[in-house]
Amino acid sequence: MAEEADKAVDYTLNNPDTLTKYKTAAQISHKVLETVTSWCVEGERILTICERGDKLLAEEVGKVYKGKKISKGIGHPTTVSPSSFVTPYTPLSSDPADAAMELKADEVVKIQLGAQIDGFGTIVCDTIIVPGGDNKEDKIPRREADLLLATYNANELLLRLMMPPGLLGSDEEKAKAASEKPPSQDKITRLLDKVVKSYDCRLVESTTSWLFDRNEIEGKKKIVLAPGEGSGRGEGTPEVGEVWGVEMGVSLGKDGKVKTLDNRPTLHRRTATTYTLKRPSSRQTLSEIVKKFGTFPFSLRQLDDERAGKIGIVECVRTNVVRQYEVIADKDGAPVARLFTTIAITKNGIVRLSAPPSPDLSQYQTNKKIEDEEILKMLERPTAKSTGTKSKNKKKKKKPAKKAAAGEEEEEDSDDE
Repeated sequence: MAEEADKAVDYTLNNPDTLTKYKTAAQISHKVLETVTSWCVEGERILTICERGDKLLAEEVGKVYKGKKISKGIGHPTTVSPSSFVTPYTPLSSDPADAAMELKADEVVKIQLGAQIDGFGTIVCDTIIVPGGDNKEDKIPRREADLLLATYNANELLLRLMMPPGLLGSDEEKAKAASEKPPSQDKITRLLDKVVKSYDCRLVESTTSWLFDRNEIEGKKKIVLAPGEGSGRGEGTPEVGEVWGVEMGVSLGKDGKVKTLDNRPTLHRRTATTYTLKRPSSRQTLSEIVKKFGTFPFSLRQLDDERAGKIGIVECVRTNVVRQYEVIADKDGAPVARLFTTIAITKNGIVRLSAPPSPDLSQYQTNKKIEDEEILKMLERPTAKSTGTKSKNKKKKKKPAKKAAAGEEEEEDSDDE
């Protein structure tokens, strides 16, 4: 009976409860991101930041939907990726060398985390410059400024390119745009490549955005930017009624190519594959994963016994019951910036459910800019219909060091059903 009732529930954006749960999770993600960002200072251990971030995520999730029989928890563990690291990084206390890693002044750092309510996850990633050194005067040095501006503008353009044609504008503009085909993924990569090259940067190969669903952050559709050899290509186009996890990765390296590091992979996620595991330790680890994390990403340090988990996870990964995320970095060791935004595409445009704060452009010291007229016109387009009301998120965002007040693009979420 319970299964039949579950099947009868509408989990699409047509159900207002779905959007409410996404937004509740997003508020938690934003609050924790802001706090974790303030902890990222020179000399702080990455492990300590990740542990504190997960504790705060769990505390905040525990405050909502009390007494409700729904799943809720961490939708993505707190990860802090230094300098050239591309993928989310979360070291283990049982690996001494990784556990001792500390943040350095002026280092480019990516912070990624997320909450989930009833299986609706909102992941967010922001890139900051660790305060100190050359940016003590609250100014971001030239090459780092180029990197962050390239990433910000490329992300803004990608969001506009993901808008279904004919969604916004006058009736005449809608009719004209609706007759056009959505841009191909090759075209999307070409346009974004122009943006980042304006700042002498490069797209990180195989940067991937995924269709989200309930209990699923890697759905049937995906957009792959600058696909690398053997990485596969994107499939599908964004449509109204969908939720996407939108990723942007940009490098100061010469070509944006990546390599796999020797660091232990600590970030994992359960797959849909079923297999009868042979080792008792493997079965015990999988049982804990299913119970605590469902199909959302997790770190081995979140398991009850980290050392036992390191043993039990081996067979899980070998049999593809659990996916292992390798630690990937820029091939040249160059700094990398990443942004991750969870969006909902509605009839009124894009709702930024969880998004990194917009930059304060006055902080950036650079003489580079976008000059391509086609791209500049695209960036002027709105991503959502103006509602004439202020965003609820705006008043709660107090920007930490190196970040500024949220921009006008966050005025998105009043009439979004």
